[in-house]
Amino acid sequence: MKGEKVNIRFLHTGDAVGKLQLEVDNLEFFEAYAMTRYPDFYTLPLQKELIEIYAEQKENDQAYSFGIFENRTGLLIGTISLVQVMRGPLQSAVLGYALDKKHNNKGYTTEAVKLVVAYAFRKLALHRIEAGVMPGNDASIRVLEKAGFHKEGIAVQNVQINGKWRDHQVLAIINPRDL
Repeated sequence: MKGEKVNIRFLHTGDAVGKLQLEVDNLEFFEAYAMTRYPDFYTLPLQKELIEIYAEQKENDQAYSFGIFENRTGLLIGTISLVQVMRGPLQSAVLGYALDKKHNNKGYTTEAVKLVVAYAFRKLALHRIEAGVMPGNDASIRVLEKAGFHKEGIAVQNVQINGKWRDHQVLAIINPRDL
């Protein structure tokens, strides 16, 4: 799926080197907002294995993980995923993303979120997408609001980050076809 600034596509094992570089280059930046990562996370074999797991999850309609690629250079500059895909009466998923700190404040993440939301609503026929953001991460909240998400409230101590349970601002978007 191609936007003006970025395109997103499913990752394949050939992207493992780029994904590893993205993770290493942004280790401290990403870990401030991510679940605890163990040392083997930063190895090529594990990155390849993770990409294979992403493909399996897609086949099983459990999660959809994409790379964010800059149109101008073709480089992998981030990742974006729909996880915890729920079918039946819920028809929902949780959105997560990470963008290389060198590419922040250029509209790339907002565009990637819009592309994934369109995919989720049109191709996957989801009803609702939810995202959680640590209070104080105003840039990420702005990204989601620009993509059409609305604030719903605070989930108290719902995600463990670096060994501490953290509150998250919950934002969501509903498929306009269902309104």
